[in-house]
Amino acid sequence: MKLKEKIHTDILAAMKAKEDVRMGALRLLKAAVMKFEVAGDKKKEASDEEVLQIIGREVKQRKDSIDAYKKGGRADLAVKEEAELKILQAYLPAQMDEAELKKVVSQVISQTGAASKADFGKVMGAVMAQVKGKADGQMVSQLVGEILK
Repeated sequence: MKLKEKIHTDILAAMKAKEDVRMGALRLLKAAVMKFEVAGDKKKEASDEEVLQIIGREVKQRKDSIDAYKKGGRADLAVKEEAELKILQAYLPAQMDEAELKKVVSQVISQTGAASKADFGKVMGAVMAQVKGKADGQMVSQLVGEILK
């Protein structure tokens, strides 16, 4: 079953179970996928990889919203966003922990011969290509910055 179909099936299950938060989060995700599919000159069907990228963007958006709501003193909205975040993260592949990520960053640095902060972009591009969807870009950026002093 394609990821897009699984999302649709999960929306129906959430509707039947009257899980409003789950249903709302998945409907927003489905809308983002549909928006992606109709964008541009031609209508196309999103592949699983593209759907994963969309989910990643939605997850990042929720994280940013949580931070903004907490800074603004709106704990009620932050709780809602956190619930949606957990629902969306279930569709992403397992995330790498910091130790695994550090290992990948070190390997890429040795392969590329990077020695200073000037090589930051080259290292980031190679690492992100390897860990696509499995690691947060901010964490990768932080680790690359720490190692390339």
